[in-house]
Amino acid sequence: MVRNWLYYRNYTTPCISVRLKTHNCLIWRKPFPALPPDFTPNWPPANKIVLVTSLFEKRAPGLYHNTAVVFDRDGSIAGKYRKMHIPDDPAYYEKFYFTPGDIGFEPIQTSLGKLGVLVCWDQWYPEAARLMALKGAELLIYPTAIGWESSDTDDEKARQLNAWIISQRAHAVANGLPVISVNRVGHEPDPSGQTNGILFWGNSFVAGPQGEFLTQAGNDHPET
Repeated sequence: MVRNWLYYRNYTTPCISVRLKTHNCLIWRKPFPALPPDFTPNWPPANKIVLVTSLFEKRAPGLYHNTAVVFDRDGSIAGKYRKMHIPDDPAYYEKFYFTPGDIGFEPIQTSLGKLGVLVCWDQWYPEAARLMALKGAELLIYPTAIGWESSDTDDEKARQLNAWIISQRAHAVANGLPVISVNRVGHEPDPSGQTNGILFWGNSFVAGPQGEFLTQAGNDHPET
């Protein structure tokens, strides 16, 4: 199943206000399942893949979600998930613009199986993975953008990265399911100047149901 997967996320420059965020980010401007007029999901049918995307959803004026949308191999929309856990950490001020999801933890049925799609900060919470598993998910997927804040020491950076990997391998073991964790790489400056920005640590990986590594990416360049 893993070989049939392609993950893509549209990343943008970090924003310092909701106004700037909504201007810069890919916005789902119409009620679901309508798509922005300039977005064509042609990758799935062209490559015979299931495509998991992540976007900045404008649900209503002042109401925004971090949303994952899944396209099946024929290009149709299989389903979506709105991130439930919203961080408020140094350089991660998402509580100022994202609203927690309101559609619960529901696996998405696709031609490849039933997918437990979660988003980024959800990866730290075992109940999210467990609820997806109890509802029949055959695979857990975490599209992610996480990294080190500039003031972190080298020891702290190592602890954070190890904790991130361990927690998701634990989801695999606890639920007997494969886990796909996809994280970006690269540096993004802080437009506010309050920090030196974020260095995203990459290390995307696929773990089997016993937490074993099936494949693992590096931390300095994009990989597929």
